Amino acid sequence: MKTLFPTFEEMLHPQLVDPVIRARAAHARAEAPLDPINLFNINWLKPDADPQDGKHAINYLVMPRALTNVDAEIVVLIAKDFPTGSHKVGPAYSVLIEKYVNGEIAPDKHTLVFPSTGNYGIGGSWVGPRAGFRSMVILPEGMSRERFEKIESYGASYIKTYGSESNVKEIYDECKRLMREHPDTVRIMNQFSEMGNYRFHYYVTGNTIVELKEALGAHRIAAFCSAMGSAGTIAAGDRLKQVFPDCRVVGLEPIQCPTLYNNGYGSHEIQGIGDKHVTWIHHVTNMDALACIDDVECLRVLQVFTHPIGGEAMMRCGVDGETARRIAGAFGISGVCNLIGAIKTAKHFGLGKRDVIVTVATDGPDRYRSVMQEWEAKHPLTLAAAEACIGEVLHRQKTDWIKDGTPDNRRQWHNLKYYTWVEQQGKTVEELNAQLDPEWWLAEQAKIPELNRKIAALRG
Repeated sequence: MKTLFPTFEEMLHPQLVDPVIRARAAHARAEAPLDPINLFNINWLKPDADPQDGKHAINYLVMPRALTNVDAEIVVLIAKDFPTGSHKVGPAYSVLIEKYVNGEIAPDKHTLVFPSTGNYGIGGSWVGPRAGFRSMVILPEGMSRERFEKIESYGASYIKTYGSESNVKEIYDECKRLMREHPDTVRIMNQFSEMGNYRFHYYVTGNTIVELKEALGAHRIAAFCSAMGSAGTIAAGDRLKQVFPDCRVVGLEPIQCPTLYNNGYGSHEIQGIGDKHVTWIHHVTNMDALACIDDVECLRVLQVFTHPIGGEAMMRCGVDGETARRIAGAFGISGVCNLIGAIKTAKHFGLGKRDVIVTVATDGPDRYRSVMQEWEAKHPLTLAAAEACIGEVLHRQKTDWIKDGTPDNRRQWHNLKYYTWVEQQGKTVEELNAQLDPEWWLAEQAKIPELNRKIAALRG
């Protein structure tokens, strides 16, 4: 059967999909997760939602103030119900489909290589074979065991490179080797430089949040927080600032690898972010602040969220049982990082009860079981420890490690791109300087309607 591909508009508004296709996709979500029709489940809707419900079907969680201890409302988009369990399948698909409709790749000719530190690679390992391509993922050897298992289960292969989360240079080197040795058959799907990643989040994630505002009532979207790995997710902030001009965009990175904060480097445990370089697709001159998050605090909170004793502690703080259950299944390590960043943002900007901060739980706890087992072995959780964590990390989160997006800071963040993209990856200074002009980003956004037409044309 011919593979059908969703447009950007259909990923934003699944109610526009042909009802027959939509019904097949809904059935396949649980019954046939490897069926290509699941490409039509790449969206931000609840898995059991009727797409006709529009904004009310969006998959999100309002964090209880009993946990956040700030006046502003923190709203988290939930990504664990995407195919593969993370929203990164969306950028993997978008990068692939853009190259496909533009004639740059062909299923009978090319092997697609997805450089990644985790979720994007998992997304590529699922998307590539569903679209008829041979797929390979390159990721560091130090990533969680569950990530490698998922890649194999989706029908892709992988190459392990040296290091952990922040060792992206080694991934790039392996990509160069593959291209040098197999120039006719290998194509690199580089999430760090391909604008398909940016466009998915600018259009699909960004506009989903715009529509979510209506479901939340009269509140304003005062801020959007996202940690940077590929810096795809934070592109949603570009759309939000077009609709809500006073919305702040806040980027997050690990204290243990503070690349933008102070040209820092190092390994850390927040899998999926902090890759020790500034990505090509990151619109850094549109960031209003940068905050650094401690990876130990993220692991402590994830343990509380996912452990039965932690659930009891949350309820003792005033969280109802159903919300505690949803929290337990919604967050991975980077999602906790985003939540802590949202709390920092509320305090730093003095946001109040009429303000909404939106962030993203990029995956669920399922791909961190081995990581948390090791953590639990070293730090067994007690009720007192769980309550102490909620108090110390969430209730009394500090406003240290924050820099505002002044003109000087924004230019410094932009200039850091030079060392990766001009010195190592073949970009020119002229190409780099072009990104300083807002029109460069508007031109990339403006390509979406034509891409929609090309994708729809594939159906004949």
